[in-house]
Amino acid sequence: MSDLPRKAVTRTAKLAALPLGFAGRATWGLGKRIGGRSAEIVGRELQQRTAEQLFKVLGELKGGAMKFGQALSVFESALPEEVAGPYRAALTKLQEAAPPMPTSTVHAVLAEQLGEDWQELFEEFEDKPAAAASIGQVHRGVWHDGREVAVKVQYPGAGQALLSDLSQLSRFARLLGPLIPGMDIKPLIAELRDRVSEELDYSLEAEAQRAHAEEFADDPDVVVPAVVHQCDQVLVTEWMAGLPLSEVIADGTDEQRDRAGQLLARFLFSGPARTGLLHADPHPGNFRLLAGDHPDGPVEEWRLGVLDFGTVDRLPDGLPPTIGTSLRMTLDGEADAVYQLLCEEGFVKESIELDPDAVLEYLLPIIEPAQVDEFTFTRGWMRRQAARVGDPRSPAHQLGKQLNLPPAYLLIHRVTLSTIGVLCQLGATVRLRDELEAWMPGFVPEEEPAGSELTGFDTVIGADISEEAVEGSTA
Repeated sequence: MSDLPRKAVTRTAKLAALPLGFAGRATWGLGKRIGGRSAEIVGRELQQRTAEQLFKVLGELKGGAMKFGQALSVFESALPEEVAGPYRAALTKLQEAAPPMPTSTVHAVLAEQLGEDWQELFEEFEDKPAAAASIGQVHRGVWHDGREVAVKVQYPGAGQALLSDLSQLSRFARLLGPLIPGMDIKPLIAELRDRVSEELDYSLEAEAQRAHAEEFADDPDVVVPAVVHQCDQVLVTEWMAGLPLSEVIADGTDEQRDRAGQLLARFLFSGPARTGLLHADPHPGNFRLLAGDHPDGPVEEWRLGVLDFGTVDRLPDGLPPTIGTSLRMTLDGEADAVYQLLCEEGFVKESIELDPDAVLEYLLPIIEPAQVDEFTFTRGWMRRQAARVGDPRSPAHQLGKQLNLPPAYLLIHRVTLSTIGVLCQLGATVRLRDELEAWMPGFVPEEEPAGSELTGFDTVIGADISEEAVEGSTA
């Protein structure tokens, strides 16, 4: 049995069959309606069957297919409620687990990477994986010094599979577009492909995780496991238990949801300021809620555990100080000044002229969470934003298509949107302004650096990432 379907023809055939399956089910649904069944019932069945096929294939193939599925999963809250139900379970399956590779393959990789006597490095090693992800799976063990550890083993052929999948998925990206209203899929796939080489390099992941573990050691809010050992295809880190964020999303109390949401926002903005790195894979499978030594203690003292540093954005000076300044100007309603900044920074092309007041009207609903002391993120709010910017008939959609997203902002844009998606899945009430004031230079007037250039943080959240916009920005 192959651990990872590596032959391009096999993987391509599986992925190419997806749009054909979608079309076949649409025909089946039409026949059912002609036969007298209600459109609502048939529609639900169609959504369920489509979701099951899509994510079954993505999960089985692992690689880029599963990475794409995980990236989509954080945007589930943007789907209309009557559609979201059937997809929700299928989407979240990709956040924690996937079909495992054979034990013999795991042992072969460990022997090649750690030596034939690799078992002597462990007091215990569990052959059954504790979790599986897009390019590797995690096994629980006890290191020879007694520490409980997580052992990440990379799938053989993962690099080839990733590139093959993402190239194939990009060919029918437009067919997958309806999964997430208001979002173009092709630029997302292109950005994922750009990150493949970094994620396959466990030395880079170990370096990023060490930086976070050292910076957040003894932090009252965030926990990052220490790196124990690293080589090309194996990464050993300290084991971290805790309540998976996916379980908080499914069954958490209001207090757990709010605490998790506040800590997610805190980590999003404090990470670059403290480490010069932006954790760029914020799907729920990478987070835990930790009760510490007192499980029955108050939830407001629980901490956020953070996993998987394979994808990061390197920001040596943190988020630019001028980002906070332009966000503040947007909130203050300075339409002309904000528009001028967008033009200067390349968010509006020289060949396009827009109404500054219309641009401000487009941006303000998106940055609503920063306008108030406390904001409750909901699926309903996310759906309204997706509908507003995704409906081709709406003025917001037409304006958004004319905005440009510079390449340097692509990853920050995706991380911000993904984090907002998770907050909406949580339904968390978050004091976002507190985090902006604490970690975003320039958001508070006194912190504004004199004579600095300004950059539009609002467009990081609100700019359209259409294929045309991205391609135009890289020309």
